[in-house]
Amino acid sequence: MSLGILGKKVGMTRVFDTETGAMVPVTVVDVNGNEFLQVKTTESDGYSAIQVAFDDQKERRLNLPNRTHQAKQGASAPKKLVQEFRFENDDQLPNKDEGHPGAALFEDGQWVDVIGTTKGKGFQGNVKRHNHNGQPDGHGHMMHRRTGAIGAGSTPARVWKNQKMPGHDGVVRRTTQNLKVVQVRAEDGVLLISGSLPGHNGSYVTIRPALKKSVVAK
Repeated sequence: MSLGILGKKVGMTRVFDTETGAMVPVTVVDVNGNEFLQVKTTESDGYSAIQVAFDDQKERRLNLPNRTHQAKQGASAPKKLVQEFRFENDDQLPNKDEGHPGAALFEDGQWVDVIGTTKGKGFQGNVKRHNHNGQPDGHGHMMHRRTGAIGAGSTPARVWKNQKMPGHDGVVRRTTQNLKVVQVRAEDGVLLISGSLPGHNGSYVTIRPALKKSVVAK
């Protein structure tokens, strides 16, 4: 894994391609305030990683272990979100003293993966939750959007595990892969990423270099 950045969704807008004039929908992500917290090495911790902290908050809102840990590592202020980024070996670890590069970690046209928590949809039926087709809508039919049969009476004479059923929808961790960084506005501390990202406005996301695309988009 390589170094990534933590951010907060601001909302969606659009920009125009200066060459083609095409309109590109983008999500604005605020990445101001990322800082390195702790460096973990193979010798001291058994693996190579670095902790990145993001988003200031009141100290009294942190529990004692987090408050003590952040103070011990020299955090500039109490941080709401702390996440580790692992590396294959200690040689790849960034220099903590140089500080996190922030939005400058990426460049225009780079492919990234974005990890976030999806919006909550509440209790939903099969049609919306699992994209089932539903049943006939003709007159006299009484089960338009209901589940229908979920297991045979003779064989297997039971309901299989993991049967898709109505239930709570959303609020799950999802990764959207191969999104393009349309613009890096380092002076404003924001990234403009093509398309939509998981989560509601104000939710946290993790942005990392794409795992399946290593080249810069053209």
